[in-house]
Amino acid sequence: MAKKSSKKTAKPVRPQLGEGVEILNAGSVLEDPITRTLETNYMPYAMSVIVSRALPEIDGFKPAHRKLLYTMYEMGLIKGARTKSANIVGSTMHLNPHGDAAIYDTMVRMGRGNESLLVPFVDSKGNFGKAYSRDMSCAAARYTEAKLEGVCEELFRDIDKETVDFVPNYDGTTTEPTLLPVTFPTILANNTLGIAVGMACNICSFNLAELCSTTIALMKDAKHDISTTMPAPDFVGGGQILYDEAQMRDIFENGRGSVKVRARYAAVPGENMIEITQIPPTTTVEAIMDKIAELVKAGKIKEISDMRDETDLNGLKLTLDLKRGVDADKLMAKLFKATPLEDSFSCNFNILVSGQPRVMGVREILQEWTAFRMECVRRRTWYDLHGKEKRLHLLKGLAAILMDIDKAIHIIRTTEEETEVVPNLMIGFGIDEVQADYVAEIKLRHLNREYILKRTGEIEQLEADIADLNDILAKPARIRKIIMKELADVAKKYGQPRRSEVLYDLPEEEGGAEEEAVPDYPVTVFFTREGYLKKIPPQSLRTAGAHKLKEGDEIVRQVETRNNVEALFFTDKQQVYKVRLAELEDGKVAQMGIYLPGRLGMDEGENILDMVITSDYSGYMLFFFAGGKCAKIPLGSYATKQNRRKLLKAYSDKAELAFMRHLPEETELAIFTTNNRLLLVGSALIPEKTTRDTAGVSVVALKKNAKIASVTLAEGLELNDAPRYRVRTLPAAGAILKDDDRAEQLTL
Repeated sequence: MAKKSSKKTAKPVRPQLGEGVEILNAGSVLEDPITRTLETNYMPYAMSVIVSRALPEIDGFKPAHRKLLYTMYEMGLIKGARTKSANIVGSTMHLNPHGDAAIYDTMVRMGRGNESLLVPFVDSKGNFGKAYSRDMSCAAARYTEAKLEGVCEELFRDIDKETVDFVPNYDGTTTEPTLLPVTFPTILANNTLGIAVGMACNICSFNLAELCSTTIALMKDAKHDISTTMPAPDFVGGGQILYDEAQMRDIFENGRGSVKVRARYAAVPGENMIEITQIPPTTTVEAIMDKIAELVKAGKIKEISDMRDETDLNGLKLTLDLKRGVDADKLMAKLFKATPLEDSFSCNFNILVSGQPRVMGVREILQEWTAFRMECVRRRTWYDLHGKEKRLHLLKGLAAILMDIDKAIHIIRTTEEETEVVPNLMIGFGIDEVQADYVAEIKLRHLNREYILKRTGEIEQLEADIADLNDILAKPARIRKIIMKELADVAKKYGQPRRSEVLYDLPEEEGGAEEEAVPDYPVTVFFTREGYLKKIPPQSLRTAGAHKLKEGDEIVRQVETRNNVEALFFTDKQQVYKVRLAELEDGKVAQMGIYLPGRLGMDEGENILDMVITSDYSGYMLFFFAGGKCAKIPLGSYATKQNRRKLLKAYSDKAELAFMRHLPEETELAIFTTNNRLLLVGSALIPEKTTRDTAGVSVVALKKNAKIASVTLAEGLELNDAPRYRVRTLPAAGAILKDDDRAEQLTL
């Protein structure tokens, strides 16, 4: 008889939590709709990061910054001696439970020694590291000391007068302010970087004196041109800002844009040496050195013999030793193009207003801050008014007993019970309970005529003050004057000269600096309806098969050109993006190509309408609008000296765009309308305009509900009676399209 198998069935492995303890549903898979998971898990976390951590509010601070500064204020560090940073960190944990390391890092970045902020809030002592150095870290909190800078008086002015709301801290043991009653727009006075869930912010700093002047100007005139009082940002590290009017206008009005900043250098005479003393705020000394070393190693930069970081207590200094006979300016022009010595600061002014994230331009931010500050001043005035009214009420009760002090003493002496003193005084002098209680609490030594006269002498002044405070509350214009006076005082007391130089035009020697040779060879460019581009050399095109395209996509433009020309892409948001074809990699027919919206950094939902290839910016751009107007803009209007990649207001947004076309030279155009009319118009009849966003001139005289349907070149159209449609003056209505010519329209 065969033996039974002795193998035992393995028991499922379960967590050993104790005898008789079992995890319910262990090992089972539970199905849960993703929508519920997002609502219960993802969304609360995302909103917590957005509202309570990553984005600044209108007072210019994130919660971590506000908690730290308020703790230091409560510690009395706005005046007096510094204290150990570790002491500050420990005290801040009553408001911020995120750990000592995070709190100390926050304080370091706000310190003067770190040089992160244009307007520092922490007066630091010791090694706080340097923002422009990746490797220069700060000392431990036990070795450094700190207190608040003098400018912090403007952050907490009248905070004890109920100017802002207070809420309980995380454990309910104390309270903290929801905002700080700042007397100047701190939101734009310093750089702020925040990364939330699904959104981010990146705010550049502006010069404090210019910022205050601009705020005052906007309070006087909401349409004030900001660029006249605040031309560009100002960075703590200085540098040179390459002024771009379009980008600045976008930042001022929309809160998005890019600021190009380059390093500042000086060639040491007779020593073949360049000293770099200021760099863009987006990079570090180590990153620059790494990139230069990479270029030297690759043989792309041969003019540098040595490189040293000579940063010391006097500030940043990066020294480049040059080979004999090297032109320092030409070398720096090459380094600006190839290294972070020239970099862009991408602005995204995303801040919290009433708990809601909003992307706003400088103008709107300053208007929101003004509204916030007006509410602070209004609440302060109300607090002062309430205090003075209470004081006046008490003094009027005191004045009542001045008539007969002996009577007051007699009432008090003859009252048998203490609880009856106040009621008897109320009856005896006709005063209320608050006044009677105040009189009853006066010391016996003060029941003399001199003391009472001194106190009651304030009544007249109090009445005048109360009237003035009521007038302030009733007149918003007076509140605005108060704010403007405070801003002027801040600018005078704490304003500093600009650190960043604004370059409106590049020096000629830089503009004419030698550029790297661009490979020049014939290419064929294919552009698709969905925004894909293929640049294919002849050898690849000859051996190719069918084009690979996205489903539903098609090629709408094919141009034979050369590799060193520029391509302009006009979009449906009145913008144009520029790129040199040499910057785009060669492709193949079997590839889908380059997705231009992603490569060019286009806005979300923005679509390319047309592509123009040019080598010399000759010819014109014609923009036909549905209402019958046409704007004729020289293509040279889109050429820029500073090689900008994006231009705003490429054409007018005042009317619906019907058609756009690049004309290399004057020719005859065929314009079809929706009411079955045709015009043959010589492009020379359309007057040229210099302003890109002009509304143009009337070309087609349209009847009600009629529009321009399409525009094409008249050359190639087979019309039986072309003179019938040809016009000599503009605007013109054209002629009704004959039946035998209508077939030609269908081929357009």
